[in-house]
Amino acid sequence: VQLQASGGGLVQAGGSLRVSCAYSGRTSRSTGMGWFRQAPGKEREFVAAIRFSTYYGYYADSVKGRFTISRDNAKNTVSLQMNSLKPEDTAVYYCAAGNGIILSAVTEGTAYDYWGQGTQVTVSS
Repeated sequence: VQLQASGGGLVQAGGSLRVSCAYSGRTSRSTGMGWFRQAPGKEREFVAAIRFSTYYGYYADSVKGRFTISRDNAKNTVSLQMNSLKPEDTAVYYCAAGNGIILSAVTEGTAYDYWGQGTQVTVSS
């Protein structure tokens, strides 16, 4: 599976941004895709994920209610709509994909086999 992230940029606190991840290659109902982020000096952290079998979104507590993950099957993209952005959301955002991801593992970066190149999101105060 190949992943190409796009979007991101600079926005003021309270604003919105959308990042997208175009995927190609072999996927199936057992595929899951997620967004992770890494801020300078911090460890990578889970943001959101979606499993192709259900289209249901899973979110970190820090973004719940502000971010929405979605999948466009026709365009082979998974997007993350980010609203009410905060300065602490500033990070490089990475999309990831994996096959056979079970529910209990959607938040674990080690469950994903394929990673995109990352896109910078900067939220100014």
